[in-house]
Amino acid sequence: MEADNSLPLKKGATRLVFGVGNPDAEILFIGEGPGYWEDMKGEPFVGNAGKLLDTVLRTIGLPRESVYITNVVHHRPPENRDPLPEEISAYGKYLDELIKIINPKVFITLGRFSMGKFLPGASISSIHGKIQRVNWKGKEIVVVPMYHPAAALRNGNMMFSFKDDFRKVPEILKQIGEEEKTKAEEKKEEVEQMNLI
Repeated sequence: MEADNSLPLKKGATRLVFGVGNPDAEILFIGEGPGYWEDMKGEPFVGNAGKLLDTVLRTIGLPRESVYITNVVHHRPPENRDPLPEEISAYGKYLDELIKIINPKVFITLGRFSMGKFLPGASISSIHGKIQRVNWKGKEIVVVPMYHPAAALRNGNMMFSFKDDFRKVPEILKQIGEEEKTKAEEKKEEVEQMNLI
């Protein structure tokens, strides 16, 4: 990716900001794009929004090192503007490859741009904090849209929702785990039934 000079935001950025965390993570957080501090340090979510993210992760017993964090674009957009659709598309192949490698149980999108990757046209205000089952590239995935921590820092009501949504994460993980266990048991029963035929 470092060598890909076709990436539209590369020229104006200081560093590539790809992702950080546990490659075996159950949760993949996807934000929007690097800001000033991320561009300086080469790591996503290290500014004020990152500090808030770290804090809420700690409150639910998930250290930052236990999850994986990335963005829909991996170079800083000029003046921290929103990423454009063609920019998101250009970086998409790298994000898709990362998703395939990590294969998380739950995708938590932070903000509307990352939510739009899986739920185009959805309204974040009506579905934030709720499990969305999405058929993505022929596979059912679990997406939980949340507000971006930077938006939460600017708006008190959003901050309340942001923290409240995070409190649901352990229960969501537990629910997904139980569903996977049930599916595995059903599969085992089917195989055993076939043996009896």
